[in-house]
Amino acid sequence: MLDLTTCPIALTAALVDIPSPSHHEQEVADAIEEALKPFAEVIRHGNTVVARTHRGLGSRVILAGHVDTVPIADNVPSKRKGNILHGCGTVDMKSGLAVYLHAFATLANDPALRHDLTLIAYEGEEVASEFNGLGHIDPALLQGDLALLGEPSGAMIEAGCQGSIRFRVRAHGERAHSARSWLGTNAMHLLAPVISNIAAYQAQEIEVDGCLYHEGLNIVHCESGVATNTIPDEAWMFVNYRFAPHRSVDEAIQHALEVMDLPEGTSYEIDDAVPGARPGLDSPVVQGLLEGREFRAKYGWTDVARFSALGIPALNFGPGDPSYAHKRDEQCPVEMITEVSDTLIAYLKGSK
Repeated sequence: MLDLTTCPIALTAALVDIPSPSHHEQEVADAIEEALKPFAEVIRHGNTVVARTHRGLGSRVILAGHVDTVPIADNVPSKRKGNILHGCGTVDMKSGLAVYLHAFATLANDPALRHDLTLIAYEGEEVASEFNGLGHIDPALLQGDLALLGEPSGAMIEAGCQGSIRFRVRAHGERAHSARSWLGTNAMHLLAPVISNIAAYQAQEIEVDGCLYHEGLNIVHCESGVATNTIPDEAWMFVNYRFAPHRSVDEAIQHALEVMDLPEGTSYEIDDAVPGARPGLDSPVVQGLLEGREFRAKYGWTDVARFSALGIPALNFGPGDPSYAHKRDEQCPVEMITEVSDTLIAYLKGSK
């Protein structure tokens, strides 16, 4: 049985030692559910576990972390070498989950607790959004004054996140023999001005609520061709736009289309679109956590956007260098786990 009150470094190792690649989270969810029962009300939906305090403290902080990992790559069980903990999930994000579980168990019945707590250990984050446990629990369980996600942030506060849109841009030509190319229309050539427009685009840096977000518009996949002696009649590419959270999805789509300036003979469809999340650093509940700490914008998309869409300020705050996420040599400095744990507990007790 997991001991949630133990050192969060040891708890991280214990969580890593329970394999939980996406779609195989039952064992770790069972262990977390049983470990939480002595401390508070526990609700289970699939392999998502929710625990809540009800102490009438006037505000509620959500501590959320996903239980699934990418496929294991000969990196379970965990191994500690000096001050580095190695293993699948040490960064993304069983260290963050361990810190949050430890804080919940330590403070659930502590008189010093300043905010009621909701702990959400959810399944299916590393796969398609349709499997994400946050999308399947009662929305009332997502309500709070601040949401913290244990995504790896190098023990810094990373505020908000970028939005992301993936366009599928198609060109429709006419097939012909390459020896008589004038009898056809080269679909790849129709995409050429769009490719040039994207390549010439100067990505913007945009400040939102004191955080600087770097946008990006890039071709990430391109295909065409029938045979080496044939003019292709079809060509297509994926274009990914990462945008700052000052834009809505509709505004971001419009901006990207203006940049691409699609010519006649081409079309587009939206393959995927998710909104960004504003930092929300002006919330009174956030201020105690920010005091004396550095913060920065979050590059990439995380589940903070789900909470932001509900009007809840949400921050990424967890141990680990995100550049090690999903790698075979995934690893986390143990001092980061201790630092995030100490900071979080001090904040929730109002002593920082």
